[in-house]
Amino acid sequence: MSPSIASTAHDDPLGNVNFDQSAANAPITAQRRQAIDAEAYIERPAIGRANLAPSTTHPNGSEGGYADNLKDYSVLQQHVLYWDRDNDGVIWPVDTYVGFRELGFNIFFSILAATIIHFGFSYPTRLGSSYIPDLFFRIYVGTIHKAKHGSDSGAYDREGRFIPQAFEDMFARYDLRNEGALSGRQLFGLIKGNRVAVDPFGWFAAVFEFGTTWLLLQKDGKVSKEDLRQTYDGSVFWRVREARQNGKGWDKGFGLGDLVNLGNKKLKQ
Repeated sequence: MSPSIASTAHDDPLGNVNFDQSAANAPITAQRRQAIDAEAYIERPAIGRANLAPSTTHPNGSEGGYADNLKDYSVLQQHVLYWDRDNDGVIWPVDTYVGFRELGFNIFFSILAATIIHFGFSYPTRLGSSYIPDLFFRIYVGTIHKAKHGSDSGAYDREGRFIPQAFEDMFARYDLRNEGALSGRQLFGLIKGNRVAVDPFGWFAAVFEFGTTWLLLQKDGKVSKEDLRQTYDGSVFWRVREARQNGKGWDKGFGLGDLVNLGNKKLKQ
């Protein structure tokens, strides 16, 4: 006996998709759309970029020399280089603590972040050279790909390359008003949508990572697509530190003023 399954296709504004993208008996395939036009802006978007993080609005990745200067590093390595303060390929817990402080996080959160990150990711990166855990809980940039966890967005592949299609799919699925930004609620929906079975570490890591991203980058309760893209290649961290150190200050993120105003007004969703 063969089941009767009806399939439907999403509306295609470009008129170039001639196969079904959703199935009637799998409504989730209609609820979570795909970015069907990424190829109009990015060449072969499903192919991972080793050292570039492009998007439809920034097909050349982070400009101003950033991508060129770091072309010998994978995108996942670029993501963590901000914390490799002496550029020796090793990130100590104190490096992570100082890095978070320079991003504007308070002492308590910076200690918490350094503890969680190094406790969770030191040993996987250590496996590139030894089965013996690092007693100092250091993280090794050269093998950072081994710290990739489950239940993530899929924008990094297992070798630390950046997948433009996966990044664009995030916004096709959750930026339903096409605002070029994701609210805290939408980011939480993204986390829920990416959960895989029996992966508590991955669930926790995703909540911590996207939660920290929202705390650092939100503006009117939303994280812009470009800021999130720059999170993947790490360039946004340098931007934040520079803005804070040159006296201009960083005009985004969740600060004391937002906390005080929580009781007076609701952040825009």
